[in-house]
Amino acid sequence: MMTKSNTASHFLIGVSALAYLALAYATPRYEFTQLLMLFAVAFGCYIYLVNSRLNVWYGIGAAVLFRLLFLFAEPALSDDYVRFIWDGRLLAEGQNPYLHLPQYFVSGDAPPLAGITTELYQQLNSPAYYSIYPPVTQAVFWLSAALFTKNLVGSALVIRLVLLLAEVGSILLLLRLLRRMALPDKDVLLYALNPLVILELTGNLHFEALMIFFLLISLHQMYYQRYLFSGIAFGLAIGTKLLPLMFLPFVLRRLGLHKFLKFGGAVLATILVVFIPLLSVEVLQHIFQSLDLYFQKFEFNASVYYLLRWIGFQLAGFNIIWVLGPLLSLTTLFVIVYLATKKRLGSIRRLAGYMAAALTVYLFLATTVHPWYITTLLALTTMSRFRFAFAWSGLAILSYAAYQNSTNSERYGLIVLEYALVFLWLMVELYLYRQRQRHLITEEEIKEKSGRA
Repeated sequence: MMTKSNTASHFLIGVSALAYLALAYATPRYEFTQLLMLFAVAFGCYIYLVNSRLNVWYGIGAAVLFRLLFLFAEPALSDDYVRFIWDGRLLAEGQNPYLHLPQYFVSGDAPPLAGITTELYQQLNSPAYYSIYPPVTQAVFWLSAALFTKNLVGSALVIRLVLLLAEVGSILLLLRLLRRMALPDKDVLLYALNPLVILELTGNLHFEALMIFFLLISLHQMYYQRYLFSGIAFGLAIGTKLLPLMFLPFVLRRLGLHKFLKFGGAVLATILVVFIPLLSVEVLQHIFQSLDLYFQKFEFNASVYYLLRWIGFQLAGFNIIWVLGPLLSLTTLFVIVYLATKKRLGSIRRLAGYMAAALTVYLFLATTVHPWYITTLLALTTMSRFRFAFAWSGLAILSYAAYQNSTNSERYGLIVLEYALVFLWLMVELYLYRQRQRHLITEEEIKEKSGRA
C-alpha cells in the first residue's frame, strides 16, 4: 500500500530529476540566478528524501538515475575537462603531457598531432601552466582520447562513464563501511543523493569521484586488516589526486609502525609504478612550478585566507598571497601532525573522523576552495555524526555568483554568508559532541563508583 510518505518521496524524486535535467542541459555557469534556484529545488528535495522513510536501495537507485541524466551533457560549470582531453590526446600521440606548455604544440615548433588544434587550445582555461594532473587521471584522459580522437563530446562521455562507475562503487563501499561501523544504512543517502556530489563529480567531471573510490577501498580493506591491498588502493588514490598524502600521519597512528611499514611499502610501490613512466627531472620541475603557482597565485571562495588578505592590504597596501599561501599550508601541516599525535585511533571510524578533521582545517586555510573540493569531506563525514559538511554542500553553490560577469568578480557578501553559517554549524556540533562525551564520562564514573561500593 502506498503511504503519503512514499507518494511524497516519489514525487520529489521526479522533481529532482527535472531539476537535474535543467542543470545538465539548460543552465550555463553565468546564469547564476537560474543555477541557484534549480540547485535549491534539488537540495530541498534532498533534505526531505534523506529524512524520509525512503528505502535505502530505492534511494541508491534514484542516486544512480540522477547521475545518468548527465550522461550526454557538456559540463556546464567547469571547463577543466578540456585540459583533460588535451592531455589525453597528447598521450595518445606518444607525448608526455607534463613536458611542455600547451602553447608549444600550436606554435609551429612541434609536429602536427591528431586532435591537438588551435580551436581546442583556445578553450583551455590554464594554457600558461604545465599539467599537474597525476598519472591515474592521465590514464583515463588517454582512454577518452584513444576511443574518440577528435570528438570532444565522445571523450567527455568516456570520462563520465569512468567517474559514474567510481561513484557507484563509492556508494556501495560507504554502505558496507556504515554497516561495519554499526551506523544506519540510510546514512549512505547523505552522500549518494547529495546534489553537490551529483552536480560536480558526475556532472562536471571532477576526479574527486575516482579518488574517493580508491580512498574508500583503502579504508574498507584496512578494516579487514588487508594492509597490502589497502596500501595499493591508497597509492592509487594519491595517483588520482595528491590530497590523500595529508592522511598518511593518521594511518601511521592507526596502524602503528610495524603494520604501517607493510601498508606504506604498498603505497610507495604503487606510486612508483604509476608515476615513474612519465617522470624526469624536467617534469618534476614543471610539476613543482605549477604547484607553487597554485599556492601563491590562485584564490577563490576562501575563508581565513580572505580575512588575512584583507588585513594584509590594510598593513602593506597590496596582496601578500605569496606569503600567506605557503604560511597557511605550513600551518595546515603543523595542525595535521598535532592531530595525528594527539590520540590513538582505535577504529576505522575514528580514523575517518580525524581525516575529515584534517581536511576541514585544510579547506578553511586554503586560498582556493572550489565547491567540488568539499565532496571528499562529505564522503568522510558520512561515517560520523557531524553534518556541517552537508550544510556546506548546500551553501558552496553561492561561490558561482563570481561567474555572472566576464571579470569573474567574487561576491564577498555571499562568501561571508557561506562561511558564517558553516562555522556556526560546526561550532554547535562540536559543542554538542563535547557535551555527549562529558555525559558518557560521567556515566562511566558513576558505574565505576557503584562497582566499588
